[in-house]
Amino acid sequence: MYFSSLLRHRGLGSRVGLWLLLTLPLLASSGRAQSLAGIWQGVEKDTDQRDGYWPALLRLQSGKSGSLFGVLYQEAGGQPGVTVTFQISATRTAAGLQLKHGPKLDETGRSIFSYWCDGAITFTYDAAQEKLTGHATYRPVGDCDVGTFTLYRVKLKSAATVRAGATTTLRVSGRDVHWYADAELTRPVATGNTYRTKLLKATTYYLTQGYYPTSQSAVVPVTVRVTGALPQPAPPTPALPDTLAPAPPLDTLRRAPVPTPPAPLLSATPAVLPMVLFKLATPELLPEAYPALDQLAAELKTRPELKIQVAGHTDRVGEAQKNQVLSEQRAEAVKAYLVKAGIAAGRISTTGYGDQRPLYPSPNARNRRVEVSEVP
Repeated sequence: MYFSSLLRHRGLGSRVGLWLLLTLPLLASSGRAQSLAGIWQGVEKDTDQRDGYWPALLRLQSGKSGSLFGVLYQEAGGQPGVTVTFQISATRTAAGLQLKHGPKLDETGRSIFSYWCDGAITFTYDAAQEKLTGHATYRPVGDCDVGTFTLYRVKLKSAATVRAGATTTLRVSGRDVHWYADAELTRPVATGNTYRTKLLKATTYYLTQGYYPTSQSAVVPVTVRVTGALPQPAPPTPALPDTLAPAPPLDTLRRAPVPTPPAPLLSATPAVLPMVLFKLATPELLPEAYPALDQLAAELKTRPELKIQVAGHTDRVGEAQKNQVLSEQRAEAVKAYLVKAGIAAGRISTTGYGDQRPLYPSPNARNRRVEVSEVP
């Protein structure tokens, strides 16, 4: 609890040298205590104050012999400038877990008329919801009395490994969960405790909780692996005619057109490889690129004296300096593919032009391309 002569705030704390004891009885279906390591986010409220609330973030890590240690952060509700961070340690007991409140690591908004209260908190653990519910009894100093904690942890509750290409429902714990495809939280993919998708490879999602967020709220990565081969589409079944048509004359069969081979990719002028596209902001080739690269490798094998230059390009999205590096990496990715296909590395030079030579108005995926030309 945080107490002020002008304002009353609930929080977890004490002056340096005092210890805070939290007892956490653990509920486990197998009779074994489940680990409480992780990031817990939520709030403390005072039953005597309807409008009072104090967001909290508890970080716990596993130590030796089953012990836990970490930090506890709290803010005064509506006053993010009033905060405290405590170092904590914990050991298991027959009844559950004892956390000791150590010295303050940081405190803001402090005055001579205010302080964080100290006392004891008893938590119960709901494994199904990954929820901690606690009742605080504070040392009777000033207005310090009691408080109630509610904390949640984001944790994967569905299978950690799914079948490749199969429709899967991913399920996590937490309150007001937001899913992102990147750690920078720029690509949201879903909200809520479930997300229905198909995974082709191991994928990491980055999750946050909107339940009483603070300036210290964490991003929790959740990785789902895949197993098995991708399902192959069934070959099309040819339609049967209503009646059997007579066989064509032999001379008609002899005059059947021969399939035209694909046009050569190599020329003295730069040629854009068809469908050689890249994933956004990465040098990773898309599967659509492979047929064109295989054709290029075949042409190089028929002309063993030929040397080529591979030039990489990017779209005009992001910083120019990073795009320059990315274009060079894309050219190197094509070279690596050709070398793996049996082409000597000395026959291939690479360069990058960044975002300086777009073929289409940005943003356009076709600008994430590679051009190939013959060199003397």
